[in-house]
Amino acid sequence: MNTFAARRIRNLGIVAVAAILLIWFSGVMTTALRDTARASGWGLFAMICFLAAYSLRKKLPFLPLGASSRWLQLHIYVGLLTAVVFGIHIGWRVPNGLVELLLATLYGFVFVSGVVGLFLSRSLARRLTTRGEEVLFERIPIYRKRLEAKVESIVFEGLEASQSTAVAQFYADRLRHFFSQNRNFWQHLVHSNRSRFALLKEMQAYGLYLNDPEREMMTRLVTCVEAKDDLDYQFSLQATLKYWLFLHVPLTYALLVIALLHLLLVTAFAGGIS
Repeated sequence: MNTFAARRIRNLGIVAVAAILLIWFSGVMTTALRDTARASGWGLFAMICFLAAYSLRKKLPFLPLGASSRWLQLHIYVGLLTAVVFGIHIGWRVPNGLVELLLATLYGFVFVSGVVGLFLSRSLARRLTTRGEEVLFERIPIYRKRLEAKVESIVFEGLEASQSTAVAQFYADRLRHFFSQNRNFWQHLVHSNRSRFALLKEMQAYGLYLNDPEREMMTRLVTCVEAKDDLDYQFSLQATLKYWLFLHVPLTYALLVIALLHLLLVTAFAGGIS
C-alpha cells in the first residue's frame, strides 16, 4: 500500500472515531439534560469559520500559516466531520423554522458541493496529464487563436499552390466552426472521444477524393484538429475545476452569514442579549 493511500485510510479512521465519540458525547449530554444544541451550534460555527479560512489562506501564500497541502487535508476531513456535528445540532430531523430551514439547505448545498469538488479535484487532475500539453487555463484562448491562424494559413497556401477549392470548401463547411471556439465541453468532461473520431474519420474519407498535394494539406489539418481537440479537453477539465469554486466559495460565505444570524437570534431569544 502506498503512502498516500495509507495516510488517507488513517485520516478517515480518525474522522470515523471522532464522529463516534461526538455522537456518544452528545448522547451523554442529552441524558444529563445539557444543552446539546447550543454546544454543537457553536462548535459547528467554529468549524465552518475554519473551513472558510482556507480560501483566505490560498490568497495569502506569503504568510507563515503552514503548508497549503496540510490546510487542504484539514479542510477535507473537518468538512466531512461537520456532517456529524450538524446532525447532532438539528437532532437528526428536518428543521421547521424559516431561518433554520434556510441554514440547513445552505449547509446541504455547501457540503454536497464540497464532496463533488473533492471528487472532481481527484479525478480531473489526474486526467489532465493524459492528453495534450498541460497549459495555463488563462492562455488557452491564445493557443486556440494560434491554431486557428495556422489552419487558415494552410488553407490559403493550398489555394495558391493547387488552384483547387476542395480543401478550402471542407474547411469552410466543417472546420471553421470547430476552430472558432472551444467545442465538445460535456463530451470531454465524460471522457468521450466520439466527436473527435467522427471528424477525423470524415476527413480521412474526404481525402480519398483529393489529389496528392491536397491530401498532404489534409494531413496537416488532421494534426491541427487533434491539437485543437486536446486543447478543448484541457479547457473542459480546467474550467470545471475553476468554475466549481465559484459555486462552493460563495455558498460557504452565505452559510457563514446565515449561521451568524441564527446564532444572534438564538442568543437574543434565550435572553443572552438585553
